[in-house]
Amino acid sequence: MKIAILSVSKKGYDLSLKIKKLLGDDSTIIRCDIYHKDVKNNFNLIFNEYDSIIAIMASGILIRSISDLIVSKTTDPAVLNIDDNGNFVISMLSGHLGGANRLTNKIAELIDATPVITTSTDVNKKLGIDVLARDLYLSIDDTHEILHFNKSILEGKEVAFTVNSNGNYDYLFNYLNENTLEMDVSIYFSSRINDGEIEVVCDNHKIMLIPRRVVFGIGCRRGKSKDEINEAVNKVLTDLNMDKSRITMFSSAEIKKDEKGILDLSEEFNIPVNFVELDKLALFKSDDIQESEFVRSKFGIAGVCEPSALITAGYDSELIYKKTAFDGVTVSVALSNKKILKN
Repeated sequence: MKIAILSVSKKGYDLSLKIKKLLGDDSTIIRCDIYHKDVKNNFNLIFNEYDSIIAIMASGILIRSISDLIVSKTTDPAVLNIDDNGNFVISMLSGHLGGANRLTNKIAELIDATPVITTSTDVNKKLGIDVLARDLYLSIDDTHEILHFNKSILEGKEVAFTVNSNGNYDYLFNYLNENTLEMDVSIYFSSRINDGEIEVVCDNHKIMLIPRRVVFGIGCRRGKSKDEINEAVNKVLTDLNMDKSRITMFSSAEIKKDEKGILDLSEEFNIPVNFVELDKLALFKSDDIQESEFVRSKFGIAGVCEPSALITAGYDSELIYKKTAFDGVTVSVALSNKKILKN
């Protein structure tokens, strides 16, 4: 997640610095930038460039400043509003698909503030279909149906999930077991559903959920064992609250194509690994990757785990977990912005 923090007052700016520092060790925060004053121009500059915007200012200033920029819940960034004293963190825009509600709870906990969330499914302790899609990194084929689905869920109507019996949907089953709350859920199996797709029907309305490609980029010191790499991968899965079955592919640089630990882990998980050619890595450019001077001097590339993950995830993919070191193993995670049906 790329976050911009925009403040107006001196107290707000000081709070910006505090939040940025508190987020510094969070591997799911890819970048956090601070902007101060010049509110209207700064909003025009950052609104479409960040996943989330934290506005430390009066709500009236915020609303007037972004009113002309708002387009759609599927594209607008998450917007949070915090008062100068840091008493309240309010989820203002894109609570579900944009992740504002989740970020609101995170920031409120970090600064010891009260989170304020007003979306109906959340306040009624129901699981919104768009929350499920975001949590499981799924695309919704028709976002216009979200409102009807969530309204029907609030009314207690049955939600039926249909999947292909040949697919691995452990991530979905585990999630539903843990998060359905008071939802009336049924699960069916059918060969008419493409492997990887999830059909959801509620009150005679239907949507298709399609997985986005989740790629774990891996770098490691020579000779790291499968168990050592597995331990690092499991820590990342825990941080992302992600089921192992949700991983589409592993990736690394071609210089690691004979690394036994990576190959053994790929075989044990039954997840393919893509070793990216050095010339592709050398040509790859992104402002979001962390360059390694050692790797640059030795192999002529900026890094291993982040660029290989982004390249493997495909054009216009994004990092959702920045390069993090675990005792000689580095892991990052990239998410495709394209719909896929199969690994």
